Amino acid sequence: MTRGSGVLLVLLSLSSALRAHNGDLTARETCKAGFSEEDYTALISQNILEGEKVLKVTFSSCLGTQGTQYETNNVDFKVGADGTVFAARELRIPSEQVAFTVTARDRRTAKRWDAVVRLLVAQTAHSGHKTGKKSAALDPSPPPSDTLMPWPQLPSASGLRRQKRDWVIPPINVPENSRGPFPQQLVRIRSDKDNDIPIRYSVTGVGADQPPMEVFSIDSMSGRMYVTRPMDREERASYHLRAHAVDMNGNKVENPIDLYIYVIDMNDNRPEFINQVYNGSVDEGSKPGTYVMTVTANDADDSTTANGMVRYRIVTQTPQSPSQNMFTINSETGDIVTVAAGLDREKVQQYTVIVQATDMEGNLNYGLSNTATAIITVTDVNDNPPEFTASTYAGEVPENRVETVVANLTVMDRDQPHSPNWNAVYRIISGDPSGHFSIRTDPVTNEGMVTVVKAVDYELNRAFMLTVMVSNQAPLASGIQMSFQSTAGVTISVVDINEAPYFPSNHKLVRLEEGVPTGTVLTTFSAVDPDRFMQQAVRYSKLSDPANWLHINATNGQISTAAVLDRESLYIRNNVYEATFLAADNGVPPASGTGTLQIYLIDTNDNAPELLPKEAQICEKPGLNAINITAADADVDPNVGPYVFELPFVPASVRKNWTITRLNGDYAQLSLRILYLEAGVYDVPVIVTDSGNPPLSNSSIIKVKVCPCDDNGDCTTVGAVAAAGLGTGAIVAILICIVILLTMVLLFVMWMKRREKERHTKQLLIDPEDDVRDNILKYDEEGGGEEDQDYDLSQLQQPEAMEHALSKAPGVRRVDERPVGAEPQYPVRPVVPHPGDIGDFINEGLRAADNDPTAPPYDSLLVFDYEGSGSTAGSVSSLNSSSSGDQDYDYLNDWGPRFKKLADMYGGGEED
Repeated sequence: MTRGSGVLLVLLSLSSALRAHNGDLTARETCKAGFSEEDYTALISQNILEGEKVLKVTFSSCLGTQGTQYETNNVDFKVGADGTVFAARELRIPSEQVAFTVTARDRRTAKRWDAVVRLLVAQTAHSGHKTGKKSAALDPSPPPSDTLMPWPQLPSASGLRRQKRDWVIPPINVPENSRGPFPQQLVRIRSDKDNDIPIRYSVTGVGADQPPMEVFSIDSMSGRMYVTRPMDREERASYHLRAHAVDMNGNKVENPIDLYIYVIDMNDNRPEFINQVYNGSVDEGSKPGTYVMTVTANDADDSTTANGMVRYRIVTQTPQSPSQNMFTINSETGDIVTVAAGLDREKVQQYTVIVQATDMEGNLNYGLSNTATAIITVTDVNDNPPEFTASTYAGEVPENRVETVVANLTVMDRDQPHSPNWNAVYRIISGDPSGHFSIRTDPVTNEGMVTVVKAVDYELNRAFMLTVMVSNQAPLASGIQMSFQSTAGVTISVVDINEAPYFPSNHKLVRLEEGVPTGTVLTTFSAVDPDRFMQQAVRYSKLSDPANWLHINATNGQISTAAVLDRESLYIRNNVYEATFLAADNGVPPASGTGTLQIYLIDTNDNAPELLPKEAQICEKPGLNAINITAADADVDPNVGPYVFELPFVPASVRKNWTITRLNGDYAQLSLRILYLEAGVYDVPVIVTDSGNPPLSNSSIIKVKVCPCDDNGDCTTVGAVAAAGLGTGAIVAILICIVILLTMVLLFVMWMKRREKERHTKQLLIDPEDDVRDNILKYDEEGGGEEDQDYDLSQLQQPEAMEHALSKAPGVRRVDERPVGAEPQYPVRPVVPHPGDIGDFINEGLRAADNDPTAPPYDSLLVFDYEGSGSTAGSVSSLNSSSSGDQDYDYLNDWGPRFKKLADMYGGGEED
């Protein structure tokens, strides 16, 4: 902009240093990863050498500086691992400021944070061209020492003014926690034009007219700027304000200038540990220098100053065994490592270390401190081999027992219980080549349970000498050797028990022919007693003999027949008969065993063949059909077919009338020999002979029905009856009986039809005028005796005309009158009713009466003037209604239309 010819003088001075606030601020309890400031500003010279440090950014990752990588988007500057920003090469800054972004990246999570760095170039005022007028340096009236000219300019000789660059105001430093008094003056801003015109000054920005509001204020007339309250660098480390100069009309007199205010850090925050208690672990026997854990403390003060530089040290260690300095800590990183040997979990399982963090680079005289607890657990390694508590163990086991624990082996292991370093594993090294035993580990006591997995026999092995070794699930630590006490001997004695006798050949098979005589010796079925060292006797008995055919000698087991063995018996399955025998000794306690004897019976020809079929039919004339016959034999081959079929010679009529023709070894045909044989049933004997050795014959009778046949060779109906043995007269008699029975049934049906018709057309037995069923008899008068002649009976009579009722005033009506309305249409009874219609007629009349609102009883109270005297009946006034307001009469609706009036009277009262 164009400035006046007068020289603008701007002087900037700081007021006297603010007294530092000596109070401590509340320590922060939480850690939040990120830069300490979002915007860093530094004042630099225009010329910068390579490697020259510019400023230092502070970044907290809550886990120390490890794993954090810095980078910038400006190739002229780089950031060191500690956050120091330096020049990458020799530079000359051509502009008033340089701004770029510094990025911090977490290598593990790839998360990134950004902060802006502004570098302000400090410059001096340039002299204008000498045009014969005074310059700023030649001003005869120098400004006072507390004022600086922020808007410099020089006039030209021709009246044209060349604009000069504004001064870059150095940052204003304000110490935090100042005790006042407030407001305190920071700087005075003044334009030289205020000598000519009144000027009003103002400041804008965060802390002035933006939240936090009114931290800074300015006297609009004098230009003096003040701070109104104590500053807190941890709340906000810097402020960027803009100063404005306008005339009384609000017109801009000078360009706005930038003011940077930095809060000077004071050591008012203690270091705060991220956790109050840290847990770490280290293996026992670890070498010195082994890493244990890292503790981290953050200080809210400026980390680029001693106020925020934290150092660590170990205060105490508990217990102090085997040395009082078992651990050390890196004073800068907080890494705790072992410094001495001798960690032994079996002696000390846990250490408690108090760690102190102090700022001011660890100066205990000036720095603020805080402490945290580090609990270091000594983890177990397998440095103690398991050892048997005894060198030998003993046990005993009964023979033939399995899954029995015979001995418990106890061991001692000083490692951590119920861990792989403590859990024992047992192995049998020698003494059990057949694998009779195994050793299982008790998960609670760690004992070894010697268990029988394969039955032992006293007669084979009376004792076992086992060698057992024990080890851990986890291998021993490096340099640790197995102990000689990790091996032990186990002696197991086998106890002899009474074993049951057994049959060496079970099942035993014997082959013989059926039909051997009773008492025949079949075999000797003897058992063996395994107890060789016991003198015991064995006795035999039958356990199962279904047909009771066998006998066994109780002493030697000899088996003989007690009955004839029949292969065709029901007790035989596939020619085999099976029996079970028992062998018992006399030991204590007695023992027994069973054996099965199978007898295979060889067939003999002891069953004659039987003729099949037993009945047949044939035509009375030969040539039309024949009867196929065969035989059944209970025996088996070769004692069955081929069969021989023949007719006997006696009686002679058999061979005269019949003949047999052989078809094959098992079948033959029986047919008529003569040309005609009278219909009837004939018993034809046939002799059947099998092919056994010797052969057996059997004479069987076949019943043959001879009947007349049709052209197809099938017996006719009459012929079948005739063949059944009935003559012609019998057949005629049967037919006549059938005809008579059918006639009687027909007559009975016709009689029932006629009776039904007469029932529908028959009239009632009484005259319709005298029929009083479902009729209403109306009488004009009810005449009485002498006692009631004095009363007006017309009151009980029905009105003769409707006009009498209609002429009454509305609402006036006798309570015993019938309601006026249309008369219902009752069904008309037929003149000649049928008896079957009486029920329908009654139902229709009841239905009409139920739906008739004028039908009695009327919904009213009937009042009688006089009931007479001397009545033997009691008064009905004593009958009280049991109903109440809570009575529910809705069930009357379920009783049908005949109770509809009662339902309307009692059920609907509340609705009305």
